[in-house]
Amino acid sequence: MQLTSELISEAVNRGILSRDQADELCRFLGEAPPAKPSSPSFTFTNVLYYLGGLIAIGAMTLFMTLGWQQFGGWGIFTIAIGYTAVTLAGSRYLMKKGFPTPAGILAALAISLVPLAIYGMQEALMMWPADRPYRDYHYWIDWRWAVMELGTLLAGTIILFLYRLPFAVMPTAVTLWYMSMDFAPLLSGGNDTSWANRKAVSIVFGLVMILIAVYVDVRSRRRPDFGFWLYFFGTIAFWGALSMSDSHSQLGKFLYACLNAAMIFAGAVISRRVFTVFGALGLCGYLGYLSYSVFKDSLLFPVALTALGIALVGGGIWWQRHEEKISHRLRKILPPALRETIENAV
Repeated sequence: MQLTSELISEAVNRGILSRDQADELCRFLGEAPPAKPSSPSFTFTNVLYYLGGLIAIGAMTLFMTLGWQQFGGWGIFTIAIGYTAVTLAGSRYLMKKGFPTPAGILAALAISLVPLAIYGMQEALMMWPADRPYRDYHYWIDWRWAVMELGTLLAGTIILFLYRLPFAVMPTAVTLWYMSMDFAPLLSGGNDTSWANRKAVSIVFGLVMILIAVYVDVRSRRRPDFGFWLYFFGTIAFWGALSMSDSHSQLGKFLYACLNAAMIFAGAVISRRVFTVFGALGLCGYLGYLSYSVFKDSLLFPVALTALGIALVGGGIWWQRHEEKISHRLRKILPPALRETIENAV
C-alpha cells in the first residue's frame, strides 16, 4: 500500500497521528529519496541478464544436442556436476558483490543441470534404452523421468533455501509442471492412461502448485516475490488441462466460462496478473465458440458482443473510480496474513 496524503489525513482524523506529526511526516517524505524497486525493473541491463541466462539454460535443456550422448553416462554426469559447482560458486560470488539478478540466473542454471546429472548416472547404470536420449526429457511425456524430477525438486529446494533468490524458483516450478504430465502414467503402474486421467492429474497438480504459491506469498510477504513462477506454471497446468477437457454439454462450457471470469476477478483482487491473463484467454475462447458454433448464423450476436465489450469498458471506468474502496472491502474477507501480503504488494 502506498502512503498518500489522503491516508495521512485519515490517520489524523482517527487520532493515530497529531497534526504536527502529520506535517513532519509529509516534510520527511518530501525530502526522502525515492525507494528502490523491490523487483527487477525493465531495463536494457536486465534484458541482457535474462536473455543470456535463458540462452544458457536452454543450451543445457531444450536445445541439448544428441552429440552429448558420445560422452557416455559417467561423462555426462561429471560434466553436469562440474557445471553445477561452477554456477553455484558464481552465484555466491555475485550475491556478495551485490548483483542479485545474475546471481539468481546462475542459481537457476545450476538447478536446471540436476536432471542432466541424474540422467548421466542412470545412463551409466544402464537404466535407459539407447533410443531415449536426454533431450527427450523436455519433449516427451514418460513416467520414467520421475527420478530426475524428484531429484531436481530436492536440489532446487536446497539451493533455494541456501541462496534465497526468487528466479531460482523457476526451474523448480517447471519441474512440477513436468511432473503434472509424467505422473499420470506412473500412478497407473507405468501403463499408458487415457487423456482424461492425464488431465485430471494435471488439474490437481496445478491447484496444489497454486496453493503452495499462496503459502509462499504469506510466508515471504512477496518481498522478494518467490511465488510468481509457482503461480505461473501452476496456472498453466490447471488452466491448460481444464481448457483441453472438452465438455459435451452447454452447461459445462458455460461453467468453464464462469470459472475463467472468476479467475479474472481473483487476479484483480489478489494482484496476480497471471490469473487475469489466462482467465481472459479462456473467456475469449468461449466467446469464439459461441460465435463459430452456437450463434454462427445469428445477426444479433456480434451486436450483442459489441455492447458487452462497451459495457465492460464502462465497468472498467467505474471500477477505477471505486477500486480502492471495493478492493478494501473484498480483502476483508481474506485471512489477515494473506490480506497483509496483498496490501504490501500493491
